[in-house]
Order: sequence, then structure tokens, then C-alpha cells
Amino acid sequence: MRLRTKAVIGASLIGLALWVLSAPKTLSRNDWQDVAGNVERGEQVFNIGGCASCHMEKGAKGDARLLLGGGQAFETQFGTFYAPNISSSESGISSWNALDLANALLKGVSPEQTHYYPAFPYSSYTRLSQQDIADLKLFLDTLPQVDKANQPHDLPFPFNIRRSLGFWKLLFLSDAPIAENYEPRGQYLVEGLGHCAECHTPRNLLGGLDTARWLAGAPNPEGKGRIPNLTPGGGLAEWSVEDIAYYLETGFTPDFDTAGSTMVEVIENLSQAAPEDRLAIARYLKGLPALADAPKP
Repeated sequence: MRLRTKAVIGASLIGLALWVLSAPKTLSRNDWQDVAGNVERGEQVFNIGGCASCHMEKGAKGDARLLLGGGQAFETQFGTFYAPNISSSESGISSWNALDLANALLKGVSPEQTHYYPAFPYSSYTRLSQQDIADLKLFLDTLPQVDKANQPHDLPFPFNIRRSLGFWKLLFLSDAPIAENYEPRGQYLVEGLGHCAECHTPRNLLGGLDTARWLAGAPNPEGKGRIPNLTPGGGLAEWSVEDIAYYLETGFTPDFDTAGSTMVEVIENLSQAAPEDRLAIARYLKGLPALADAPKP
């Protein structure tokens, strides 16, 4: 009987420890500075961050790209995720303040204190500055309201247990820089705001980025072909900094080919970035270690 009691107490303590370790961790009001936002800068953050690409209606063009009612489906090996409404309506994020947005982007936690799934690329966004977040929030508040309910994700057990994401974050959520690079602005844009690794870096069995193969290419999440290697060891080896920057603006390669697949959306966004930001991205990529294409899984 005494052994059984000890076992129950031990199991309870382990359960309590696991519950505490997996709890959502957020910024407090003391961690957040009330930075004055700027709408024009916020639009730049919005474009480079690719917010419209996931949260608009699939295939939207022109002004319709700013209707951020969500609903796009993203099929993965863990289940199907549906982008939420981030418009300025009650169905979206009209009730959020800048700190709420910061906790979503930097910590992957909702205002209701639940974990977001990393299909939302907060594992990259965690490197964002408070200034960029304040700017983005101000810009998002100017966009149209879309009254559309969020669609729940379709995930099998055990991936539908959100609390388990606390352990995933302990393993993979870090705001530390990845590559040693001489281009700090490019590093910020590629590793953080532009979240390039989310597609261009292979993942391990738990869905974390394989940083040993940083930007060395990965399977296409849409199931067709491969996402290319962005290091100097891949197809960009012969491209100059200017070639890369021009491609990010126009979608044209040095061989007069054009961007295809999901890269079309990326070009749509980056074509609206400042020219110096496109050059910074290009310099960062050219400064990476040359890696061979990541092998197929």
C-alpha cells in the first residue's frame, strides 16, 4: 500500500512538472515597450512577412489580397491546417493590442493563452523587433474587416493536443541567429521576417528545422518537386548579388526564366520591398556556407 501511494505521488509530481513545462510562455506588460508605430513601415513589414499569402483567399489579386479572412488549407504530414482570420473584424483580431500580436509572433501564443501550431511560422517570426511588430499592428488595423469564422484544424491524435506544443517549443523555438553572416539586415529579413527557411530548409521527424542544412532545399509541401537550395552550393551558385535582387523584384532569372509555384507569391510580396532590403537578402544568401542540396527524405 505504501509503495502504491509513493507511485501515485511520483506520477502526480511528474504530471505536474510536465504541465508546467508545457505551459504557454508569454511576454508580460513589463517586457513590452509602448513603441510608436508607423503605417508606412508597417506595410513594408506586412509585405516582406508575406502575411497576405496565407491569410487572403487563395489566388486573390489586387485589393482582394488585403481581405485577410483566412480559410486557406495547408496539408502537412501532421494534418490539415486552416489559416485564421486576421482582419480588423470581431471575427479576426480587432480586439488585439500590440502585446497580443507580439505574443503571437514571438511566442506562438494566443490572447486566450493557448499554443499556436508552427504552421504559423512563429519559429522564424520570434526574431522580429518590437518596432516592426508595432508598425505591423498599426497597418493591420487599417485593413478591411472580413466577417468570417475561423475553420478548426483537422488534425489526428496526438497532434490535436495543443498543450504538447510546449515541449516542441522547448526543442525548437529560439530567437538566436542561425548563420554567421556579415549582412545583419539580410540576416534579419531571411531568418526572421521573410521566414525563408520555413520552405527552403528540411525538417526533422518532429517538424523542427534541420539547421545543419540551413536553406539547402527541402521537399515541396504541395507535394510536387523540390524547394531549391538557396546556399552558394545550389542553383544560385552562379548568380550575382544583383541577379538575386533582380529576381526578387521581377521574378526573372539570369537565364530569362520566370518564378513558378509558390515563389510567385513571394515575388509578389518582395517586389514591394525597398530595393536596399532585396539587396540585403541577396548579400546574406551569397554569404552563406555552400551546402549540397539536402537529400530527399
